[in-house]
Amino acid sequence: MSELKNNYDIVIIGAGVGGGALANALAAPGREILMIERGPRLPREKDNWSVDAVFHRKKYATKEEWRDRDGKLFNPSTYYYVGGNSKFFGAATVRFRKEDFEDLQHEAGVAPAWPVGYDTFEPYYARAERLMGTHGEAGVDPIEPPRSGPMPYPAIGHEPEIAWFERKLRQKGLRPFPLPIAIDYHDGGACARCRTCDGFACKIGAKGDAEVRLVNPALAKGGVTLITEAFVHRLVTDPSGGRVTAVELDYQGERRTVSADIFVSSAGAINSSALLLRSANDKHPRGLGNNTSDQLGRNYMAHNNTAMMAISPFKKNRVTFQKSMAINDFYLANSERPYPLGNIQGLGKLQAGMLTANAKWAPEWAMGLFAERSVDWWLMSEDLPDPENRVSVDPDGRIRLSYTSNNLKSHGELVKVWSKVMRSLGYPLIITQKMDIKVSMHQCGTARFGKDPATSVLDTNCKVWDVDNLYVVDASFLPSSTGFNPSLTIVAQALRTAEHIERELGEPMAVPVPLARVADTVPA
Repeated sequence: MSELKNNYDIVIIGAGVGGGALANALAAPGREILMIERGPRLPREKDNWSVDAVFHRKKYATKEEWRDRDGKLFNPSTYYYVGGNSKFFGAATVRFRKEDFEDLQHEAGVAPAWPVGYDTFEPYYARAERLMGTHGEAGVDPIEPPRSGPMPYPAIGHEPEIAWFERKLRQKGLRPFPLPIAIDYHDGGACARCRTCDGFACKIGAKGDAEVRLVNPALAKGGVTLITEAFVHRLVTDPSGGRVTAVELDYQGERRTVSADIFVSSAGAINSSALLLRSANDKHPRGLGNNTSDQLGRNYMAHNNTAMMAISPFKKNRVTFQKSMAINDFYLANSERPYPLGNIQGLGKLQAGMLTANAKWAPEWAMGLFAERSVDWWLMSEDLPDPENRVSVDPDGRIRLSYTSNNLKSHGELVKVWSKVMRSLGYPLIITQKMDIKVSMHQCGTARFGKDPATSVLDTNCKVWDVDNLYVVDASFLPSSTGFNPSLTIVAQALRTAEHIERELGEPMAVPVPLARVADTVPA
């Protein structure tokens, strides 16, 4: 168990993608960085790959309950571990499009322009892909934005069943391409190319989650202390309200106070906004960073997501690793459709027990037959920022997530279009499940960054406007959700913010570099 001191250079709250990338960029011998994670290390064990444990018993999901807009309690599909939600993500590491950084007209409204453009993000995307170990192929995505170089690793390739789909889709005039994905699948890599990647934790450490690719390497660099199973209650400011002076947390059965020069909340879009709201004081009566804009907690987004099974009555699908292909032909408006629909990705191979966990109407034997004959897809459309979709904290301290889906017509059309394509390829039976409020894996918004403190919570470096030494580095900063997985963009922005913090801190004190290996920090 790590010893907790009273003072650090930087305190980072949350050891997920944002916090891990920031710590990785700032770690150096002689610098003192504290990472605070509310959960433990996730053990590598047999149940990591168990459908029953993960989907039926929900062994790893939080037991915490939140309230919805109407006050109804629900258990969110969120995970408190070193690595955060990325322990269970599908490892897709996709750049947002150039158009995503500009005003983008949708059927239901406009996704707003970002305060910085794609060109600003491009070099950080390149660094983020290297950090995450992304496999892919540059130049084949039909709407790929400009790149300064190739992918770090080549595409993982398709198994025969998915290669067949690629040929058939191309014959129909579509342009499928290899999904950029962060798995350790190359010579000497650990990946076994199993069917328990998307939605499962990796018991062999082969998925490029935040623990494996960001946190553990940061610890190996020196200068970073990680404490786990520590819950942060609030941030304390000086009398002027202009600087955070300390963080209050529960650790090892005690209430502790830790001071630092710089504080970073990287607890996720929901918990970061809840923390800043809980930290209200007489200078910040509506929460830290909320005096001018009243935007803290607002504009929550999580994508419109649908899982689709396309089933053939005659053809078995023997694929193991199915998540290797993506389709962007419907992502932007074109001559056939005046507005964007979204992105389509291969979904990790569905298994019978995964389906019956949510489809109570179907017997498991029937779903088993379906799963043997299905090809599975993840359909993702943008949801638009709405100030009434928001995170708040009730008087009893419980999180309230008020969220109503929007841009549903476009998403429904994407489902119809892809269903038609699947039927034309000999998969007539289509089963879909749209994700609801409980699925918060793609949570974003709630503390948007911008150039105007009247309309944003953070400046373009992700510093809270009216607090000099407080940053939010996770998906909270996104002004729009786009139609892609947010992980790579979170890493890219963390690298941008790290450069700004480096300038604020100056050079760390030089000390001897300890001999350490990443493997030394990984539990057996």
